Amino acid sequence: MSTKFKQTEIGNIPFEWEVKKIKDVTEKVIDNRGKTPPIVSSGYELLEVNAVLEDKKTPDYSLVRKFVDEETRKTWFRGHIKKMDILLPTVGTIGNVAILDETRGEIAQNLIGLRISKDANPNYIYYYLKNPYHKERILNLDIGGVQPSIKVPHFLNLEIALPPLIEQEQIISILSSFDDKIEVNRKINQVLENMAKALFDYWFVDYEFPNEEGNPYKSGRGKMIESEIGEVPHDWMVHELTQVVEFNPSEKIKKGDEYTYLEMKELPESGMWCYSNHKKEYNGGAKFRNDDTLMARITPCLENGKTGYVNFLQNFEIAFGSTEYIIFRAKKEIFREYIYFLVRSNSFRDKAIKSMVGSSGRQRVQTDTLMNYKISNPPIEIITNFHNTLFPLFQQIRDNSLEIQILKKIRDSLLPNLMNGSIRTI
Repeated sequence: MSTKFKQTEIGNIPFEWEVKKIKDVTEKVIDNRGKTPPIVSSGYELLEVNAVLEDKKTPDYSLVRKFVDEETRKTWFRGHIKKMDILLPTVGTIGNVAILDETRGEIAQNLIGLRISKDANPNYIYYYLKNPYHKERILNLDIGGVQPSIKVPHFLNLEIALPPLIEQEQIISILSSFDDKIEVNRKINQVLENMAKALFDYWFVDYEFPNEEGNPYKSGRGKMIESEIGEVPHDWMVHELTQVVEFNPSEKIKKGDEYTYLEMKELPESGMWCYSNHKKEYNGGAKFRNDDTLMARITPCLENGKTGYVNFLQNFEIAFGSTEYIIFRAKKEIFREYIYFLVRSNSFRDKAIKSMVGSSGRQRVQTDTLMNYKISNPPIEIITNFHNTLFPLFQQIRDNSLEIQILKKIRDSLLPNLMNGSIRTI
């Protein structure tokens, strides 16, 4: 059956669909003032703008750094978010959107929650707001200033195309099938990375690597000696990181030619995989290859833990980015995984943060100060064993991540067509 369309203020839509404003399908707006509540070290999570990511359906609680206590929760907030509420930044990363899959946390400044009425399915509204066309309309609401920002009444007055509820649910079913698989892959990757990090800490922080009999070294009364960085196994060498790492290695690429370009926002704050799907003319910047580790060198990106492992380039391709991150390249292949977890360690990041210079809002790590970072370097057979153990795990993370990118590409190609009715589910 062919679809009949009608012309509306937001373009052609199927004849039986309606045009409504967002406020018409919103039961409640959760907007808790333009300031931060009293903060404590633990308690109820306070979600902020950084937890609403462009490529993640639900808020990322791993990025939460602030908490409120029971008394503040009861008396300070005008409203509380709950499962199926939609979260939108009003300052900064406007256009990003997330939906709560559990009743968890609170929101304060620069973030609002929408509670959708029975006239619409919250998941449908979430996907509609993810539509690139609608995201562009949100970006056009920017009132200007130091950071992009929008006014809530302006946003609520935007029109949306609304199919009958049964068709909303069918659209959701299609798009959610992709997001569900993406989330499964992400969770698997997080488990695999946690396992790898635990092994790194066990071997290179606790010094419990397998001894000649296959038992934990230190607790098995392995010989330890004092060094300038504390106790280390007797046959480990203490030296500067430059012995095993090239910092910002030199690469020759031609200006004016197109290469894969990685933006700072594409460096992950949790997880190891960084990915870029666009190219740009090279006119300067940091250059890297597969198996390099990238670390943000500016505030607040470094403080948020932005670090990535490069493994998305084809064959021997070179890519580039801004000078806002530092590149670490293993001088020997067997040190690749070791370097990644070393750079992500709290002690290394603390060293980087302490080395920052510049204005308070835009401090930068000085690469020279990291070059003399002292490490306890194990015998070659131990680092080889670590590399061989983690290689298949890293490969699995890579395969899962590539599948995520394919699923995203298919989902994103379907999304606008489902939302304007050019692809129908009935």
